[in-house]
Amino acid sequence: MAYFVLPGRGRRVNRLAVARRIVDGTARRDRSPAALARRRTRVLRRAMRPPRRLHIGLGPWLRALPARLPDPALTGALSRLEPPVRVAYVLRHMERMPRYKVRDQLIELRVRDPLAVIDAADAAEVPPARYPERFEAAPLPPVRNRSLLPLAGAALLTAALIGALALTEGDGFFGGGPRPAAAPVPRLVRADSIAWSRGLRTLDAWPARGDLAGDAAFTGRAVAAWAQAPGDRRAPGPTVQLLYAGHVGGAPLAVLRGGDLLARYTPAGLTVVTAGTGASAPVGLGGGRYLLAPWDTRPETLAGAALAVRDGVTDPVPARTRCGRGPAFHLDGTRTVGDLGGPRAPVLTYRPPSAGRPEAARLGRDGLRFWDRLGCGTRRLARPVAEAAAWQFWSGTLPHGGGRAGWACTRLSFADGAVAAEATLLGAREQRATGACDERRPVSGTWWRAPSGRWYYLAAAAPGLRPRARGALRPPETEGRLLVARGRAGAPVTLTAR
Repeated sequence: MAYFVLPGRGRRVNRLAVARRIVDGTARRDRSPAALARRRTRVLRRAMRPPRRLHIGLGPWLRALPARLPDPALTGALSRLEPPVRVAYVLRHMERMPRYKVRDQLIELRVRDPLAVIDAADAAEVPPARYPERFEAAPLPPVRNRSLLPLAGAALLTAALIGALALTEGDGFFGGGPRPAAAPVPRLVRADSIAWSRGLRTLDAWPARGDLAGDAAFTGRAVAAWAQAPGDRRAPGPTVQLLYAGHVGGAPLAVLRGGDLLARYTPAGLTVVTAGTGASAPVGLGGGRYLLAPWDTRPETLAGAALAVRDGVTDPVPARTRCGRGPAFHLDGTRTVGDLGGPRAPVLTYRPPSAGRPEAARLGRDGLRFWDRLGCGTRRLARPVAEAAAWQFWSGTLPHGGGRAGWACTRLSFADGAVAAEATLLGAREQRATGACDERRPVSGTWWRAPSGRWYYLAAAAPGLRPRARGALRPPETEGRLLVARGRAGAPVTLTAR
């Protein structure tokens, strides 16, 4: 992947050696999906714009190359693309990643207008490889181009100097002065088991649940691990609240809370996320299980059947979508919560095209079907979402054989009080984010490629509004609040609605 993304200058063997060096420089023992995703981002970022120093001292990597090099016709064609387009092509057509994942990766790489970049990659004319099998780099361990002895000596010398500095902080070189103190371990607190029943509906009132809640050794290890976490992931105060300690899917798990941070501890390690302080949003425990607020006692599956709960934890809720995001279950007959990729399950609401106001928070059949599609079209969000309200402000048939589609404006209310709204076009074969929208008067537009291969600019607006577009477009046609125009794909367009 690094080889195909690198610029096309220089000899192929040098280019492949540089790619191998980039990958070696990101090697880590952590093989978790999150760690591998971070590693892929680092590899792509360096391969897009490689520093010149990577070409110095390539000998060890040149000696570790595979016997066969990639097809020169393929790599030559890729080298003529712009770096972001090259990344999109490699991820889409060589790594076989779905469009929404490629978009998320381009956002991580801070690429502007990722959807236009993906469209350009899909339209690129790249010859197929002459070799029927896929090129694979040799599965060798990372190259080491220097002896470890100087590094070990430097580490020992550094440790000795640090020790000497610590000793001299006291009353003399051997004066027994103060040593650097370890991070203080917070005190573990638990809410009164019936505090919530007295009308206190806050996250502070969640009692500690689970079959290990009384295991002082296990919960003590969880608190100690959080006390040792680095930087802003460390426990934020002198106390932390125990929300859950028990076996989930057969494995021990502790969930701790401090301020707006949640820590999940297992014997394999600790993860810390910003989750907000909302009172009722279920906490995701993994494997489709959720920890519920103590007052949410009657969860239902999306089909309306009772959902079993033990110690506040639901039975696994199977994902209905290919991406694992979207509606999850109903709570107390009044609202529907779902997974948008964050640590807690937000409330999902839906407003159909013909409705003047959102339907009840508990999603009906149309709302569930729509959110099943929209969940996969919504990008993973860094901040926890408390509520997501989707207004399908246009639905109809896309021109020139594009099939049925819907356009939605999704208002996201974050746990910290911030609000954002983004539009999504959900077509028969693809979903794409089309930029910010005004949830009160939504209008949105995007360049779109018809099944015939021709490019069109599409725009739609809410009932009572008419979209208007200015730019390098041929005279647009508007029918049923859908604007269709020809032009040069990717050309800037100014869109308004009246």
